[in-house]
Amino acid sequence: MNQLQRLREEEESEGYHDDTDETNNNNNRHKVSPGAGEHPLQYNYTFWFSRRTPSRPSSSQSYEQNIRQIGTVASVEQFWRFYSHLIRPGDLSGHSDFHLFKEGIKPMWEDECNRGGGKWIIRLRKGLASRFWENMILAMVGEQFMVGEEICGAVVSVRFQEDILSIWNRTSNDQTTTSRIRDTLRRVLNLPSNTIMEYKTHNDSLRDNSSFRNTKISL
Repeated sequence: MNQLQRLREEEESEGYHDDTDETNNNNNRHKVSPGAGEHPLQYNYTFWFSRRTPSRPSSSQSYEQNIRQIGTVASVEQFWRFYSHLIRPGDLSGHSDFHLFKEGIKPMWEDECNRGGGKWIIRLRKGLASRFWENMILAMVGEQFMVGEEICGAVVSVRFQEDILSIWNRTSNDQTTTSRIRDTLRRVLNLPSNTIMEYKTHNDSLRDNSSFRNTKISL
């Protein structure tokens, strides 16, 4: 994390500006690699964005059609160049989500890497999402969780009344791992001891979503 922050400060002090068009980052068809002299991340990470109308119940098919891949990074320098040009979560409106997942893992419950896992959820009052999101993804790409390959990705969900952070892992029934993720998250976000954190398996999320779609409301 210190290396990530230091390199960002160096780029900002040099007046760094990247004119790369967003379309160059969409639908990456080649393996992204660190540039010459760059500091490689342990894993490549892909940014995704989604937005939907909250009144419309979503199916897995419509969700997948709605989510958009916006770029993949392989080094510390690439991360900061890309991240510095993204809008901050606190400036988003409506029902929007940013996702940052290891390359090759879709931010969907049904993905093979996510299917047996779950996520820690933190609900935030409005105004905190940008800072907490940055601290969480810095801890993730900086390998601060120390749980091997368990971390799949992270999500920030902007809603009208609150914002929601979540971090996804592969194995929901590994209590040692899920507890370590929780404790690390508390530390890197400097959360008060009374902060409510909820762990939810993706199987439960799938069941809840299926029940919602199948519920008929009589008027």
